[in-house]
This record gives sequence, C-alpha cells and structure tokens, in this order.
Amino acid sequence: MKIITDEFGVLSNGEKILLFTVFNGKMFFSVTNYGCCITSIRLPSKNGGFDDVVLGYSSFPGYINNFPHFGSLIGRYAGRIANAEFSLGNIQYLLTPNDCGKHCLHGGYPPYDKMLYKPVTFKNRHEAGVKFFRISPNGEQGFPGNLKMEISYSLTPDNEIILRYKGVSDKTTPINFTNHTYFNLNPAGMQASGSYVSVLNHEVQIYSEQYLEVNKELIPTGNLVDVENTAYDFRKPRSLVSGVEELGGGFDNAWVIKKELDGQKSLAAIVREPVTKRTLRVYSSQPALIMYTGNFLADELGRNGDVYDKFAGLCLESQAFPDAVHHSGFPTSIVKAGELYSEETLWHFEF
Repeated sequence: MKIITDEFGVLSNGEKILLFTVFNGKMFFSVTNYGCCITSIRLPSKNGGFDDVVLGYSSFPGYINNFPHFGSLIGRYAGRIANAEFSLGNIQYLLTPNDCGKHCLHGGYPPYDKMLYKPVTFKNRHEAGVKFFRISPNGEQGFPGNLKMEISYSLTPDNEIILRYKGVSDKTTPINFTNHTYFNLNPAGMQASGSYVSVLNHEVQIYSEQYLEVNKELIPTGNLVDVENTAYDFRKPRSLVSGVEELGGGFDNAWVIKKELDGQKSLAAIVREPVTKRTLRVYSSQPALIMYTGNFLADELGRNGDVYDKFAGLCLESQAFPDAVHHSGFPTSIVKAGELYSEETLWHFEF
C-alpha cells in the first residue's frame, strides 16, 4: 500500500491544495483536500495501462467551479429540503433556496465541496487512506451547531474504497453526508458523434422493494411506492437504457435499501459494464440510495478535453432520505447535540 502526496493547486489567498493518491498494487484513487473531492479512480485496462472510471477535471481550476459536483463531499444535508427551511422545536431555520428558486439542494451555500479540509494520511495492514477534518461553524448554510467533521477515504488490498463520515455537533441538527462521484466503467472517451460515451449500457441491480415518490420538483411526497411493475424496478439486473426508455427520461430518485441490521452496511447496488466486464458493488449503512444518471450534464469540459453530456456518468449516492426533516414517517436525520453521527459506504471493484 502506498500514498503519494502532490501539490494540486493554490488558492487566491496563497493556501496550497494537496492531492493524495492511494495505490494498492492493482488500482488506485486520488482525492484532494479541497472539497474532499475524489478526482480519479483508475482500474487496470486490457492494454496494460489504467482507465479512469470516474468523471472529473484534468487540473485543480476545474474544481473551483465544479457545478456538477464531480467526486464531491456533499453536506450538511445531501439532497433536497423543501422550501429551504425546517424547524427544530420552536425555531425555524432558513437555508439557501438554490433549487427551483425555492428549495435547498445539497446543503445550499457555501457548498462543502468549496471548503478546505485538514488532511492526515494513515496506513495499516488493512487499508491506507486520508482523513479530512473541518469544523462547520454554527449557522453555516443556515444549520445550527458547530459541527466537528471527520471524513475518511481509504483503499484496501481487496480493491475496496471505504468512505467514512463522522460528525459531532454542539447543537441538535440534521446531518446527511454523501459523495457525488460519477462512475463510467467503460470510459472510452469521445465518440464520433462528439459526445462522451454514455453509461446507458451499464447493468444495474438495486436491492430495494420501494422508492420515494416525488413531485415535479423532485420533493418527496412522503409516500413509499413499491417498485414492482414500474420503471424503478431494478431488483434484477437491468440495463439503464431500458429503465430510461420506460421512464421517458433519466433517474434522479431515492430507493429504500433493504437493511439487514441497523447501523451495519448492507449491499445496496451492483453495477456491471458488459464490454469491460468491470463490476462495482455498493455497500452502505445508510437507509437510501440515490441513483442519478447525469441528466443535467451538458457540454461540461472534463478531463483530457472530453466533453460530458447527459448520461456520461452515474452517481450512486448513499444517504439519509431527502427532506426527512419534513416527514415524521421517514427515518430521522436529526442528530442530537453531543451525539456521534457515523455512516459508512464501501465501493468494491471487480476487474
């Protein structure tokens, strides 16, 4: 196991941005302390080199804007919160209305992927990686409490990337972290059509019997709907293109993950790419999985001059239920003052 540290860029105030690359002898990933962004996951290719199976930028300046949130840490609350507000006790908290002009998406402003985190590398016989630390101050993004954050990304000898999210707040607050990496397990690059190869040929299986019903603005109604006889039925492996055609558009939805034991990781999804035979298995302690098919990607200039368009990447975001602060029937996302928030996601790659 090896960790390499490089300078990735410099902020306008002179602070240096670092890039950490973790290698297990078979595959490697890179992550920066700017936004805890995963910039690269490279798997062996048939020609003896490596293919990057996530979307991203060639250099640091791309991540300063990064509107699609490539590889980003998302918080304090991933997903949407209706009307950009919530109440705890008798206090109403106002958030950033950055979605549809009235809802809060991915925590609002300032986004967590535009923050600088203190990095500490670690290595043992089981894994090697980086821990990132930051204190989100009381009132940041509109949320209560000084939140001490510890985010870690690590690689195991078994080709597993483990994402751990921890936090303790001095005030009761909603917490819901996730990662917004876009996967494309067959990154063949630009096609003759001028667009990046899509993920629609990927076969997806989601271990879920229900999905969250949403309105036209993608806000949960509170209803859990059985996936049977719907476009959302991925209980058996199914190509994304078949689901997209049945739905009449891309996915940006939450599935309820079958939980074996509370607080333990369960298998949430399997993604297979039929050409390269690469497979990604997603395990998570979280109750929901968002599958987002890159519906809003359009002419995004990415790595090596590639242009990412709709369906160029697939996000599998393990998290709490979106808008849980407004639905008493959803698993709670409220963490009491002094209590530990701790969640874990594991990506297992086969190649």
